[in-house]
Amino acid sequence: MGIVDAEGLDALTMRTVAHTLRTGQASLYAYVKSKEELIELLIDRLIGEIPFGGDPDPERWQEQLKEACRQIRAVYARHGDLARASFARVPLGENALRGSEWIIGVMRAGRLPDDVIAFGVDLLALYANAVAYEESIFLAEGATPEQLAAYVEEMRRYFAALPPDRFPNVVSMAAALTSGEGDDRFEFGLEVLIRGLASMADATA
Repeated sequence: MGIVDAEGLDALTMRTVAHTLRTGQASLYAYVKSKEELIELLIDRLIGEIPFGGDPDPERWQEQLKEACRQIRAVYARHGDLARASFARVPLGENALRGSEWIIGVMRAGRLPDDVIAFGVDLLALYANAVAYEESIFLAEGATPEQLAAYVEEMRRYFAALPPDRFPNVVSMAAALTSGEGDDRFEFGLEVLIRGLASMADATA
């Protein structure tokens, strides 16, 4: 994890781990079968940092899910671009299972049908991970807040200068399309997802 935090996911190899531990590369295979298994262990360790807490509350289940997604995003943000490794992998470690168990319990407290829960667990994690990964790209590129603000302003001017006869909607929305902060955008997406899930609750349950 120290290697990933300091140098990024691409710097993680069996060789760099062995060098960090001052041992031979071959000796690592007594503990892990491959780099793939090592990454899976790292992801499960990261999930262990997410504070899934409190009993599922039927009165607060939506806010509980939102807070869990915020925490997933925040924890991934502490570990560079490790969010990239979570794609196309199904975490099956102890921490991942405990997290899934808690989220499923919260969704059941919200009277969501099992088929909705099955997709919802994956969808919420995917959303939080994707946002964290995108944010890690900006950090890896070393863009300062001032540079990002300048880029957004340049994009706003570009939209506003488009031919209004061809792009009337984009031109009229130039300011709105470039006004959202990172947290505002994340919270908007989270609200859309949670409201969508809530609309599928079984009112008769």
